[in-house]
Amino acid sequence: MNSREAHLVELVDDNGQVTGQATVSAAHQLPGQLHRAYSVLLVDPAGRVLLQRRAAAKTRFPLRWANSCCGHPPPGEPLAAAANRRLREELGVGPVELTEIGVYVYHAEDPATGKVEFEYDHVLRGSLPTDTPLHPDPDEVAELRWVIPSELAADIDANPSAYAPWLGEVLHRLIQLGEPTALRPGRAGEDVPERSGGG
Repeated sequence: MNSREAHLVELVDDNGQVTGQATVSAAHQLPGQLHRAYSVLLVDPAGRVLLQRRAAAKTRFPLRWANSCCGHPPPGEPLAAAANRRLREELGVGPVELTEIGVYVYHAEDPATGKVEFEYDHVLRGSLPTDTPLHPDPDEVAELRWVIPSELAADIDANPSAYAPWLGEVLHRLIQLGEPTALRPGRAGEDVPERSGGG
C-alpha cells in the first residue's frame, strides 16, 4: 500500500454528514464506503477547463482524462485547504480561490484495478490565468490540456472510456453556471439525481 492509500478519509451519509472514517484503501474496496471527496475545475479567462490525464500509477482509473485535480480531505480539514494542498502537489500551482458549485454523489467500479469510487464529491471551481506555469508531478499526472467545456461534454458522450466516470457530471455543474464558451449541451455522463447540497 502506498502512503496515500493509508491516509484517512471521512465517511459520510447521503446528506454529507460525517459517520466515521476509514483509510483511502479500505474506502475504495468493493462494495465501497461513501466518503467525502472533491473535484477541482480550474478555468482560464476564455472559459476553458484544465484537464489532467491520470498517471499510470494511479490505483483507480489510471490513464483516463479527469478534471484539474481530485482528492479527499482528511477528517476535519476544510475543503479549500485540502484542495489547495493537492493543487500544489499535483500541478505546482496555488493557492487558488475556490468556490463550491455543487455536489455529485456517484458509485463507479474500475474494471482495470478492481477498485471502486463511492464518493460524496464537492465540485470546486477556481480561476487560473492561461499563462500560469504548471509543474505536474509525473507520479500523479501523465498529461495536461485546456479544453472548451461544450466540446469536452460532447467528447465524453462519444468516448466515455477515455474519461474518468465522474468527469461528465462534474463538468455539468460548471456548464450550469453559464461559462463564457459553454453552449449548454445536454447532461454529460450518467443521469444521477441531485442530493442534498447539490448544485
